This record gives sequence, C-alpha cells and structure tokens, in this order.
Amino acid sequence: MTLSAPRPTSSVVARSSDVAEGGRYVVAVRDDLHIGLFRFRGRLYAYENTCPHQGGPVCQGRLVDGVRERLDAHRHSLGLAFDEDDPHIVCPWHGFEYRITTGEHPGAPRFRLRSFAVTEENGEISVAL
Repeated sequence: MTLSAPRPTSSVVARSSDVAEGGRYVVAVRDDLHIGLFRFRGRLYAYENTCPHQGGPVCQGRLVDGVRERLDAHRHSLGLAFDEDDPHIVCPWHGFEYRITTGEHPGAPRFRLRSFAVTEENGEISVAL
C-alpha cells in the first residue's frame, strides 16, 4: 500500500482588482490562516501572514525597495542604493525583511516566508492550500 500526501486544493481568495500593481492585499482564508498577496511587475506572490522570526503579521508591514551596495570595476564601494528590482516587505514587529519575489530574508536565507502557489483567471485570484 502506498500513501501519498493530500493534494492541495485551490481556493479563490480575492478579485484581481484587489491587488494593484506594486501593492498587496491581506485576506483571512481560514480562522488560522491569513495570506498576503503581492503583485510585482504583473506577477502575483502569496505568503502566509506570519513572520518566521517571531510570528508577527509580516504581510502587513511596509513595502520598501531592497538596498544593494554599488561597486566600481575594482570592487570598491560606491555606496548603497535602493534597488527597485528587489522589493521587500518589512515585518512591523521587529523589522525582519523578506524579498517579495522569493520570500527569503536577504541576509539570513534560513528565514523564509511560507509561500503558496497562486493563479489568476477570469478576474479571480486563487491559492493552492
């Protein structure tokens, strides 16, 4: 006898118009599960609204561009700059940041947001639970 893991079920959680480009929408899917939806450059991302650091409502935090160090040809620092290609979400409890495009903390990859597969069709957004 072979046991297999249960297949995720897809649930409609929002309308397309709920998530503007560059914005987010946080929705209660169940009493124990809130999900943040983000749209960046037309693509949707879905994460559990729980920070892996200490459980804060991470998806309700500030959206900021990531920071990267600019280097010259000799790898000398030219200073720091905001990177609009790397948007971050900042947990309002302790300031932990995560890349919206991967859910990963930029400096400590062992901290990663729980992600969900997300689809958009006919004006509705669904996540696989």
